[in-house]
This record gives sequence, structure tokens and C-alpha cells, in this order.
Amino acid sequence: MKHMRYSILALSVALTGCSSEPEGPSGIDVISAETLSQNIQTLSSDEFEGRGPASLGEEKTVAFLIEKFSELGLKGANNGDFVQDLPLQSIEAGNDTTLSVKAGGATIDLAYLESQVTWTRQSVPSLGVMDSELVFVGYGINAPERGWNDYEGIDVTDKTVLILINDPGYATQDPELFDGNAMTLYGRWGPKLDEAARQGASGAIIIHDTKPASYGWSTVQNSWSGPQFALVRPDGGASLSQFEGWITKSMAETILKATGNDLSDLMEKAKTPGFKAVPLAATVSAGIRNKLSRVNSRNVAAILEGDKYPDEVFIYMAHWDHLGMNPLAKPGEDAIYNGALDNATGTAGLIEMARAFTTLPEKPERSIMFLAVGAEEQGLLGSAYYAENPLRPLAKTVGGLNMDGLNNFGPTKDIEVIGMGNSSLEETLAVAAGAERYLRPDSSPEKGYFFRSDHFSLMKKGVPMLYPSNGIDHVTKGEAYGQAKADEYTANHYHGPSDEWSPEWDMTGAEADLKLFFKVGNALVSSREWPQWVATSPFKAVRDTTQDMRKSD
Repeated sequence: MKHMRYSILALSVALTGCSSEPEGPSGIDVISAETLSQNIQTLSSDEFEGRGPASLGEEKTVAFLIEKFSELGLKGANNGDFVQDLPLQSIEAGNDTTLSVKAGGATIDLAYLESQVTWTRQSVPSLGVMDSELVFVGYGINAPERGWNDYEGIDVTDKTVLILINDPGYATQDPELFDGNAMTLYGRWGPKLDEAARQGASGAIIIHDTKPASYGWSTVQNSWSGPQFALVRPDGGASLSQFEGWITKSMAETILKATGNDLSDLMEKAKTPGFKAVPLAATVSAGIRNKLSRVNSRNVAAILEGDKYPDEVFIYMAHWDHLGMNPLAKPGEDAIYNGALDNATGTAGLIEMARAFTTLPEKPERSIMFLAVGAEEQGLLGSAYYAENPLRPLAKTVGGLNMDGLNNFGPTKDIEVIGMGNSSLEETLAVAAGAERYLRPDSSPEKGYFFRSDHFSLMKKGVPMLYPSNGIDHVTKGEAYGQAKADEYTANHYHGPSDEWSPEWDMTGAEADLKLFFKVGNALVSSREWPQWVATSPFKAVRDTTQDMRKSD
């Protein structure tokens, strides 16, 4: 890593948050657990209806953010407008979606939501797939640079592929295979479905397994039912598979047993180098009816212009959206996915960042953007759109920090860095943390969080980004307590209607984290430093192709 160097004077000024004695609280001192909590309660209230894209909840969320940013005297980053339009295609499969498998002389019908969740990304009102041959393709990975191709030697054109979640490194825990316990991008569901489409498959089915997926079946039910959004595709999704979906592990076991195979045996073979896909004595039929619409969601972007180098910008970002309302909720059930932790906390944190910087007695040298992106829960769509259509040139974007789920259980001694080891931003964070706190690498790399939030969209374009997450080493209750809180949230509340604000939340930990995040950004907007990728980072080459930004120094 190329180390960042600060003079003692410059660093002390940058990390205090002000250059002279202010009248009353300013900068870092205005960051407040109380104000943060108030905004979280508002954003996650039933009135905001789960902040679904292109919904009444979005209208209220966007209006709330514009009001808060305007009150702070910020300008809209889109030529004075706070809004960046985000055109989306909405495809909602009906609850009469069918999926069946013929095997062993019998037909196995998979009940929607109970044992399968199926959809299509093709913009068609309805579709039907009849008797498509079923093929087990292991992890469904084609990675030439790793010498791995699960599709080698088999043609799956017009067939349906059955796929395992995660990747062989996690399955074997072999550090020499893929990235060992740490999930690679190939382990994520999205790249698996995209690869199946490239291979010509008419259908792609992922076998759900709680540990390697890192979430339970309820998350699948909640996340992939109802309206599904995508960036508008010129071909209407015609190049994608006709249908895609998840099935439960127990149903996969039943299907494979009917074909004379054993899932455990196939899983063992799939994690072995040289694995060959297994045609199964089974066919698949699927039927889907869709509600189609073109909708417009929005990113919200406010800017605090720098005093000396306004064309150079540091970005604080968070996604404002969640899952909205459950159209399949039964009478008496909670139908609102409030998304309090995910991500009303990060969105409220964005407002706190803006409050802190706008109360400094002097403007920063560089500009700061406060970017609230939409449709993150639909596949990082808002940040992906921003990365392709930036409001400030990415070559002049110094770096950024993503906030997705803030600490709600009290202060910790540590701060976790998702994807640690990529850039010198981590050193800036360590300097800001000082001796009081320490940096912890991703404690659950097998869950693939590095690929699951908006920082990743900008990193792929070469912009150094930080994604700090909750620490777990509670200052008085220790690591076991912090880990238990994290595990309890994932198991019981993640992408569920129970992700609601509670008066029992302790937001002092989030306050401490936000003050740390403030120091990171302030150190960069108050200096001439440009964060650098480590030599081995896959994102370095992209950044290196841009102009030498230091020529303006």
C-alpha cells in the first residue's frame, strides 16, 4: 500500500473538524444520537410505507431529504436540482406463478413462496416454458482467470440449470481455491444468473442454503416477490433467461432424489476442480404472468461546494430505499418493510454528515456530495446509474464513504471495514480512529457484503471507496454481545417487516461512528491527498486510465 503522508499540523486541523474557535457547536460536535434517532424514526415510520421505489413512500422520502438538505443551505448537485432521475423497468410476477418438475415418472409441483420464488427479467406480459431439460451445473461459474468453468463440455441452450449458491472456495475452505472462506463475486446470485443467460439457458434456478447464502428463506420470499425493478434494457431483457428463481434446499433434495441423484453427493463433486455438469433425468415447466410498467425513481444529491478546489469532490453515500409494501400480505399481517436499520440509519447518517459540514466556520477546500441513491435493494441500481451518469466527473472524485446500516447497540472499540485491503482510505480511517479504536477486517467475508452495497458500483469505476460497518467489540459488553446482536438481526429482522425502530436502540455507537466518518472526509477535503489503490487491487487499473488528477496541485 502506498501510504498517505500528513504533516502533524495539517492532520490535527483536518481531524478536529474546524480551523478556529466557533460560536457554539459546529462541525463534528453537532453530530447527535438524538437527532439521528429522530430522523430514523421518521424515515422508517409506517407513513413512509417502506420507502419502495416509485411509490408514495419514495415521494415522501425524496421530499424529506430535499427539505433537510435545503434547510442546511446545500445546493442540488444536478445543476442546482437535488434530483437525478432513475428510469426503471418494473416487472411484477403474479402469485399464480407456477413451477413444476417431471422426474421419475411423477410431476412435482413447487408451491409459490413456500418452496419456490420465480420471476423473469424479460419485459413480457406472460411466458411459459414447457419441458425444459434440467442440468445440474454446480456453482454455475465460468471464471477463465481461475481455471474454472462449470459449463465446460455441455450445451445448456434452451435448458434449465440448477445452481448452488456461493463458490467452491467457501465450500472447501481452501484458501488456494477462489478466495477461500471469503465469497468472490462469482458466488453472488446475480453473476450466476447472468452467466446462465450467456450460456443460453432458458431457465436458471438457485438452490437456497442458509449458511452459504447468508440469509434465510424468508429473505428470499420478501426480496424477490412483488415488483422487481431493473435499469431499462434496450432489448427488454430478451438476452436473459426466460425465467429465474430460487428453490428451497429440501425441495432440491426431493427433485434430485427423484432423478436418482443425491444433493450432498453432487455438492461434493461440484466443489472439486474439473467438475463436469450433470444432466438430470428431469424436465422443468414454468409459467409467469407479469404486471409491467416503466417508472421513474430518483437519486437525491446535495453538494457543498469547496472553497479552493470545487471541481474535486468527496462523496458520502447511503441508499434511501427499502422493500416497500408486501402485496401478498394476509389480513392482519404487517405489510410494511420499514427498513429501519436497513437503511433509514444510513440515510439519517447522511443528514448528520451534511449538518456537520455545513456548520463548520469555514468551507472545505474540496467539494462534498451527499448522495442518497435509490433502488439499492433491487441490485444497486441507483448507484450503478450514478456511476454511469455521474454528476461530477469520476476522475475528479477523490473518494467516498458508504453508510449502509449503522450501529444500534452502543459504542464499540472496533470498526469493521468491508473489503479491507483495497486502498489507502483505510489508513485515513485508522489515523482518524487513533489509539481509541481499531480496524477489524470483514468478520463474515463468506457473506459477500463487499458486493452487496453501493460503494461497489463506484469502486468498479475506479473510485476509492470505504464501506465501514458496525464493530462488534462493545466497549463494556465485549465481542460476544456485539456478535450476538448482529446475528440476531440477520436471523430475525433482515429484509423483514420487523426491521423497525425501537426505543431500546442505543444510537451512541452510531454517533461515535459518524464522528469517525466525519474525520475521514474532513481529512481529505482539507488536504491535497488522493487516495490510492493498493497494487494488487482489481480496481487500480481503472483508476490509472484516468488523467493525472494531481497536475492541478
